Amino acid sequence: MGIDKDKSRLNAIYKPRPTAQHRISAVPVPSPPLTKEEMQRLVQQLEIHQIELETQNEELRQAREELEVSLNNYSELYDFAPLGYFTFDINGVIRQVNLTGAQLLGVARHLLVDTPFTRYLADAQGRELFPRHLASVAQNSTPQQCQIRLKGKDDSIVFTQFRSVRVDGSSKKDGHVRIFCSVVDDTIARRLKEDLQKSHDSLESTVSSRTGELAGANKLLAREIEERKKTEESLQEAYSVIERLKDRLQAENIYLQQEAARQYNFGEIIGQSEALAQVMARVEQVAPMNATVLLQGETGTGKGMVARAIHNGSVRRKRPMITVNCTALPVTLVESELFGREKGAFTGAFARQIGRFELADGGTIFLDEIGDMPLELQSKLLRVIQDGEFERLGGNQTIKTDVRIIAATNRNLEQEIRTGRFREDLYYRLNVFPILMPPLRQRSEDIPLLVDFFLAKFNKKNGREITTVPKETMRALQQYQWPGNVRELESVIERAVITSQGSTLQVLDRFDSFRSKEDAADKSWQEAGEERKWPEDIKALVDLERDHILSVLLKTGWRIEGGSGAAVILGINASTLRARMRKLGIVRK
Repeated sequence: MGIDKDKSRLNAIYKPRPTAQHRISAVPVPSPPLTKEEMQRLVQQLEIHQIELETQNEELRQAREELEVSLNNYSELYDFAPLGYFTFDINGVIRQVNLTGAQLLGVARHLLVDTPFTRYLADAQGRELFPRHLASVAQNSTPQQCQIRLKGKDDSIVFTQFRSVRVDGSSKKDGHVRIFCSVVDDTIARRLKEDLQKSHDSLESTVSSRTGELAGANKLLAREIEERKKTEESLQEAYSVIERLKDRLQAENIYLQQEAARQYNFGEIIGQSEALAQVMARVEQVAPMNATVLLQGETGTGKGMVARAIHNGSVRRKRPMITVNCTALPVTLVESELFGREKGAFTGAFARQIGRFELADGGTIFLDEIGDMPLELQSKLLRVIQDGEFERLGGNQTIKTDVRIIAATNRNLEQEIRTGRFREDLYYRLNVFPILMPPLRQRSEDIPLLVDFFLAKFNKKNGREITTVPKETMRALQQYQWPGNVRELESVIERAVITSQGSTLQVLDRFDSFRSKEDAADKSWQEAGEERKWPEDIKALVDLERDHILSVLLKTGWRIEGGSGAAVILGINASTLRARMRKLGIVRK
C-alpha cells in the first residue's frame, strides 16, 4: 500500500505542466514589436515559472527518495520473510519468488523464475494436486489451502502448507491473473508429531503388554483355585457321576431320536423349554396336514419362524411359501397385491400383475398381521379359503388356486370381533388349528441358548471373538421381562457385541421395565412392606455400566476424546459419554 501511494504521488508530481516556452509558442507572434512593459511582464512570468519548476524538481527528488526507502523496506520484508512467497501464472510458471522460497527448494532465485513449478514437486500426487489447486484459486476470490510435498536440497522431501490467493492485473491493460502463494515448511512439525505418536504407541504397547501379563497371572491363579475346587467336588460326586453315566447310556438312543429335531433348532427355532416344546409338538402334528393354522402371540415371539417350520414339514415344502405383511402394504394396494390386477384396472396399472395367491399356488401363503387387514377385503379372503377361487382386480375371470393358509396376529381377534373390526366367520375359518406362541418371559430357560446363537451370529457378522458371558449378565437377561421378546433380545445382544471390549460380553442396556419372575409371581413381600434383598453377587445393570465406564476412564487416564480416548474404546460419542458420566455420577477425583 505504501508503494502504491508513493507511485501515485510521483505521477501527480511528475505530470508535465505547460512551460513558459510552450505558452509563448502558443501565442501568435504579433506583427508590431513588444513594448518595454510587455517585455518586463514576460520576464516576470518566466521567473515565476522557473521557481515553479525548481519547486517541482525538489518535490520529485523527495518523492523519489521516499520511494527508494519504501522499495528497500519492501524488498527486505519480502526476501527475508520467514515464509516462502511464490507468484505463479495460471499455468503454474514461477513469475516471482523470495529468498526464503528459493532456499526452501535449494535453488538460486534467478534459476527459478520463468520455470514450471511442477518440476520441484516430490511425487505424482503433488503434480496432480497442484494444477487443481491453482484452478480452484483462480475461480474463487477466497484463499485456498493444500498440503504438497516438495523436493529440497539433496533430493530431500519437504512437507509444506500452501495458502494461495488470486491477484488480478493492476491496470486495465494488464488483465493477467496471478496466483500469490505463501509456503510454510511443515517438515519439522510433522516429524515431531510422528515421533510423539511413535512414543505414544510404544507406551501403549508397554502398558498393554504389562496388563496382559497381569491378566495372565490372575487367570493362572484363578485356574489353580478352580482346579482345586473341582478336585474336591469330584471326590464327593464320583459315585453319582457313575450312576448318571449309566442311565445316560441306557437312554441315549431314545433321547437323541426325540430331541434332535426339536431341542435346539426346529428349522430356525432355538430353545428347549417346556413351553416351546408344546408349540413344537403342535407344529409336528399339523405340519403334514393341509389344515389352516392361526398363530397368535406377542410381537417378536417367532411366529414367522414357526410358519416356516410348518411349511418345511409339509408336503408343500418343494413349492414356495409366499409371505404377505398385511400391515406393510398400503390399503389401496392390498387387494391388487393379494389377488393381482388386470391392465388398466386403475390409474397407473399399465400391465397385468399376478397376485400373491397365484404365486403361492401349490405351496403356502403366510398372512402376517392378519388382524390389520381392511374389513372390505376380509370377505374376499373368506371366499378364497372356502372355495379356493378369486378374480383379479379389474377382471371377470375366476382363477382357481390351491394354497395352504397360515395366518398370524398379535391382536386379540375375539376382541376385534366385538368391536366390529374383524369378521366372525373369517375368524372361525382361520382358527382351525390355533397355536399360541409363548412370550420369551415364559421360556427364560431358552435365553442362554438364544444368547449363544446370537453371539455366534454377530461375532461372525462383526468380526468379533466374544466367548464369555458372565453369570450375573446371564441372570439379568433371564430376569428381564422382554416386552419385545426374541427380537428385543437379538437387538440387545447385537448392541452388546459391538460395544463390548475383549472376549467378555458386556450388556450396558438399562432395562427400565426390569422385574424378576419371582417379583411378578409373588408380591407378598411388597404388600408386607418388607424391603427386597438381592444376593450380594448380583449387580444391577446400571452398576455394571458405571463400573465398566469407570474402568475404561482409569485405563485411558481420564482421556475422553481422541484416538485413544475412552469414547472411542466404548464405541460412543464423546458428548454421549459425558452425559452418561453426569447421569451416573462419575467424577474425576
